[in-house]
Amino acid sequence: MTNTWAPVPEGSGFGIDNLPYGIFSPSDVGSRVGVRIGDHVLDLRAALGDQVFERASLNDFMARGRDYWTATRRRIIDLLTDPTQRVRAAEILHPLDQVTLHLPIEVADYVDFYASEHHATNLGTMFRPDSAALLPNWKHLPVGYHGRAGTIIASGTPVTRPSGQRKAPADPSPVFGPSARLDIEVEVGYVVGTPSELGKPVSTKEFTDHVFGVCLVNDWSARDIQAWEYVPLGPFLGKSFATSISPWIVPLDALAAARVPTPQQDPAPLPYLEEPEPWGLDLRLEFVLNGHTVSRPPYAQMYWSPAQMLSHMTVNGASLRTGDLFASGTVSGPEANQRGSLIELTWNGTEPLHLPDGRTRTFLEDGDLVTLSGSATGPSGSPISLGEVTARIQPPEAARS
Repeated sequence: MTNTWAPVPEGSGFGIDNLPYGIFSPSDVGSRVGVRIGDHVLDLRAALGDQVFERASLNDFMARGRDYWTATRRRIIDLLTDPTQRVRAAEILHPLDQVTLHLPIEVADYVDFYASEHHATNLGTMFRPDSAALLPNWKHLPVGYHGRAGTIIASGTPVTRPSGQRKAPADPSPVFGPSARLDIEVEVGYVVGTPSELGKPVSTKEFTDHVFGVCLVNDWSARDIQAWEYVPLGPFLGKSFATSISPWIVPLDALAAARVPTPQQDPAPLPYLEEPEPWGLDLRLEFVLNGHTVSRPPYAQMYWSPAQMLSHMTVNGASLRTGDLFASGTVSGPEANQRGSLIELTWNGTEPLHLPDGRTRTFLEDGDLVTLSGSATGPSGSPISLGEVTARIQPPEAARS
């Protein structure tokens, strides 16, 4: 790891090889762009002087494109490794526990994919036991759906239990009420910085020209609402009530050492989905429920890469906008303790999860605290943290009024 004069605790995942971007507000000034280094936030407006960093979102900075992102990262590294800059520490570094973190981007569009073969196979086996687990299109294209950009929320924002129509298979008719099968989904999100033209597809090799960085995503899911509504058009109200993202956007440059090949794709994808240099990522994820680790999904086993998702998302001519967010879908591995959702961990509620404190869960209960975290390995073997995305479940509005 390159030495820095900034205070970085031993083993921190926020050393100089990481440098993720976020939006923060100190007590004395408004919201602005910062970079996390150790347990501090580097104030980029004060440190570098560019007014683009005096914004309440990363969008204006991200819109400037890859050359500017690369140059800015170089400037930050130079500043943090120049010992003469230590005298400015009090002016440009803010202790993390003395600032407020915010939603890092203005979300333009939100697309969620379904890129884990293990997750898709688990759900297919659950709900179509007499048929093939994967539908015929699954290995030919990255399946996805459009979500609600307006319901993307910052880590730490409570999630209110949603209400909607539910109908169990044995029920004669649907009923309306709070979801009884509230779930989480461990996901990885990709943030678009540079837009594209309407009508012009973006190829897999252009991935790094457009995608700024990576965040953690919890795509909250009301499984009972979803089960009743999703045929024939797919997810709607069971998904659109809230999606939480982490406060830090890790730039792609910080994850170069974490790149790995995607799993063997058979059949071979169509030409527009071919990757000259595969964009698999070796990310280690963790799902913690009420302080107890219940699963560790491995992102390296995701079948479809983010470059393939981006290419498929635009192959019909759909344009990209600064602030677009697209997510991987639930990350699950082949082992039971690598499943990235409660519906898998409890096999649709038939195998309750036993927590170390003696409690059991099939789906989330009011008051539950969910934390997702993730990390990768940096160029010198140092950890690269994706941070955390966390939220507590609140009772439905009717119960609190």
